[in-house]
Amino acid sequence: GWRAGGSMAAALVLLGRATALLTGAQRLLRVGGSAERCLSRGIGSDVPPKRPLTAYFRFVKEQHSAFRQKNPEMTNAELVKKLADAWKELPASQKQVYEEAKTTEWQNYKEQLAVYKAQLSPAQAVALREEREKKMARRRTLRARKELTVLGKPKRPRSSFNIFMSEKFQESEGITAVAKMKKLFDAWQRLSSSQKQTYLQLAEDDRIRYKNEMKAWEAKMVELGREDLVRSKKQSSKTSETAKTAEKLKASSHEKKKNLKLKESEE
Repeated sequence: GWRAGGSMAAALVLLGRATALLTGAQRLLRVGGSAERCLSRGIGSDVPPKRPLTAYFRFVKEQHSAFRQKNPEMTNAELVKKLADAWKELPASQKQVYEEAKTTEWQNYKEQLAVYKAQLSPAQAVALREEREKKMARRRTLRARKELTVLGKPKRPRSSFNIFMSEKFQESEGITAVAKMKKLFDAWQRLSSSQKQTYLQLAEDDRIRYKNEMKAWEAKMVELGREDLVRSKKQSSKTSETAKTAEKLKASSHEKKKNLKLKESEE
């Protein structure tokens, strides 16, 4: 059944945190740490100071080469997991070395950042703040998506065209993905109503699948104390009301057109 105790909730929380750590480490290894790219946006005359690494990411960066040499057959994800396990097993005294290095660099970073901000014009300061807000918003969105994946949120239903496209994509003509999609869209437009019916039915089946899975998933989230992830009845009611209003407007528009045609024919 869907009943889950505190241990399951704790396990899901830990899994979410582990996913975030692994993703962060992979990003660090892929790009070697990211600097703010503000020059191209006219923010300041110099690039702002780099935010210092955490103790854990400092350890990952320092040990990566050695771990890679010892485990050449591992994928990057597997290597990051091995590094994460090594960090967990590291004695507190050795972790302290990385913590102290982070503290020292953090103090230097704050001083350099203050100097950098002091030389910005008001417009540049606003641009820098907006840039940081956008970056934080992107990170929040990414974290939210990853959390939903970890929690097993059902995939949204596919449209009839999407089902048709996924079925025919490999055999479609075209060098690029965009070219293939254009060809498939043209092919879809040429299908008769009876030919589309199969895909329309599959889409309806998928919609029902999604509705049922979401109902069960939301019940599970309530049991785990995550009501914040459940669609509110108010939102559902509002969506339903909006749909009804749209239907009324559409019917009214058809009625007006019909009356206009009758009037024209009488004249």
